[in-house]
Amino acid sequence: MRFTDKVVVVTGAAQGIGAVVARRIAAEGGTLVLADRSELVIEVCAELTASDAPARYFLCDLETYAGAVKLMAYAVAEFGRIDILINNVGGTIWTKPYEHYEEDEIEAEVRRSLFPTLWCCRAVLPHMVERTAGVIVNVSSIATRSINRVPYASSKGGVNALTASLAFEAAPKGIRVVATAPGGTEAPPRKVPRNPNAQSAQEETWYQQIVDQTTESTLFKRYGTLEEQAAPILFMASDDASYITGAVLPVGGGDLG
Repeated sequence: MRFTDKVVVVTGAAQGIGAVVARRIAAEGGTLVLADRSELVIEVCAELTASDAPARYFLCDLETYAGAVKLMAYAVAEFGRIDILINNVGGTIWTKPYEHYEEDEIEAEVRRSLFPTLWCCRAVLPHMVERTAGVIVNVSSIATRSINRVPYASSKGGVNALTASLAFEAAPKGIRVVATAPGGTEAPPRKVPRNPNAQSAQEETWYQQIVDQTTESTLFKRYGTLEEQAAPILFMASDDASYITGAVLPVGGGDLG
């Protein structure tokens, strides 16, 4: 019950890693605010409250600073504080060699996988600084060294730099800033796909190259599971990791990214 009496905000909580993290935190006594722009987050929240977990949902677009500010204000209004923020929004939209990306696609990848974390860190800090306490866990990726997704890799490299730099500033204020870097992860088909357009034959080939490279780069020669990604996030968020800050923990089966 590591999260008893802890108010935890989880972004990207509608599906995938975020939803599993939310369920596990609820099982360990946490009070949750689940954020997503997809209404699927309502179903996850309903599942938790049906089990008597104290949980709320908040629909917002975290690619905007205004969305992040409104989310943090809502969490504080509902529960009085934010003890832990887990920044889980992100994910590559396209998979192809960099020379095939268009300008608007590059900007969209950065908005998806860097800006939500930047905005949420900025929006939550005043609340944590006021209390001289808090934990921020950013979900990065080992794909900072990979193929066919340079804009996404650049975004997650930015998340790593944000984690390290903010940790320096935040530690004297009683705030830890850490990250995990998931590798390839087996998950059910997304109910809301990152890219709603059907892949061409060439795009399918480029995507398979990512799968092959990711699997080959791990020592276990397999993808991880959602549970294997959620567990390190919970560890980093908990008091078990109280002397860890500024660190990015690779969770890629030995692939360090």
